[in-house]
Amino acid sequence: MWKEFKTFAMRGNVIDLAVGVVIGAAFTGIVNSLVNDIIMPPIGLLLSGVDFNNLFISLDGTAYPSLAAAQEAGAATLNYGMFINNVINFLIIAFVIFLVIRQMNRMKRKFEKQTAAKPPETKGCPDCMSEIPVQAKRCKYCTTILE
Repeated sequence: MWKEFKTFAMRGNVIDLAVGVVIGAAFTGIVNSLVNDIIMPPIGLLLSGVDFNNLFISLDGTAYPSLAAAQEAGAATLNYGMFINNVINFLIIAFVIFLVIRQMNRMKRKFEKQTAAKPPETKGCPDCMSEIPVQAKRCKYCTTILE
């Protein structure tokens, strides 16, 4: 069972997923700031000064001036403005992870192409099994004539 788990865990897709989770967690603060401080203010300005963090629906029917006031009063709310912010956060994180994985795959393909294209520099002597240069016509160890 341990061997089977190890094979599963070392599969390329699992490692890619782990990298994505770590990078996503590392970028969460940056992405939150980007969305809340850079992207959403101009969008809110275009929509007549709307603050997405304050977009909510009070389920008890009472009108509250802000989300903080509704939460302080203990009202149940649907916070769709925060949901919009979180969707934008997700899209940015997913795009960054896509770019990182894409670059890793490019580097991996480039490395595989370099190693596959490189011809072998040595060959084995059929009599003494020593490693000798590919161009050799005679083994330097046992003097066997090579084809």
